Amino acid sequence: MKVAIVDDDPIVCTSIGTILTATKTAEVIWSAHDGVAAVREYERHEPDVLLIDVQMPDMDGLQASELILNAHPQARILILTTFADPEYIRRAVELHTKGYLIKQDVASVIPAVQAVMAGQVVLGAEVLQQLPMLGTQGSAMTDAAAMDAGHSDERFEGLTERERDIAALVAEGLDNRQIAAQLYLSEGTVRNRISDILAKTNISNRTKLAVEWLSCHQ
Repeated sequence: MKVAIVDDDPIVCTSIGTILTATKTAEVIWSAHDGVAAVREYERHEPDVLLIDVQMPDMDGLQASELILNAHPQARILILTTFADPEYIRRAVELHTKGYLIKQDVASVIPAVQAVMAGQVVLGAEVLQQLPMLGTQGSAMTDAAAMDAGHSDERFEGLTERERDIAALVAEGLDNRQIAAQLYLSEGTVRNRISDILAKTNISNRTKLAVEWLSCHQ
């Protein structure tokens, strides 16, 4: 896998690059420190996944992402920032980026990059917690922007009461361990129940499950 990293802090680029290369997750083919350079370098050497910050000089990461996606609609762009700002998240969702991750959670970078490469959409726990707020702002939770979210509760009608409890907690951004502790279940049981929920609802992953659940239960 070939990745590119864009952040106005060179130390961040180096640190993330070291993690990705040392774990043999990916090869970092270039890095940049502002949005203008990101657009220029993307045209020269297209990566499999682009990691990009939001707040940068000259052109921010969301503006750069929009330009890149206009020219390359299949681009896999993962927003990696320190800000769980509802407006930033809304814009990232509307642009159809492949994810929004808070960079303090360094351990999540590797699985996030792998998930994006596999075609999944990745939203960090802090981001999932903002989705109900986004839903009240209108356009962010339309079909396209909400990643094909449903507009009714019909697809969840076949779930048991316990499965609905688990789906609601997934939508709150809880991980399997936290859900297990709250519902007095084992992590294995939670993992199996989530698999059952995804199969019953024909939803591909827990991130889309969270988005669709929130769009139906505002």
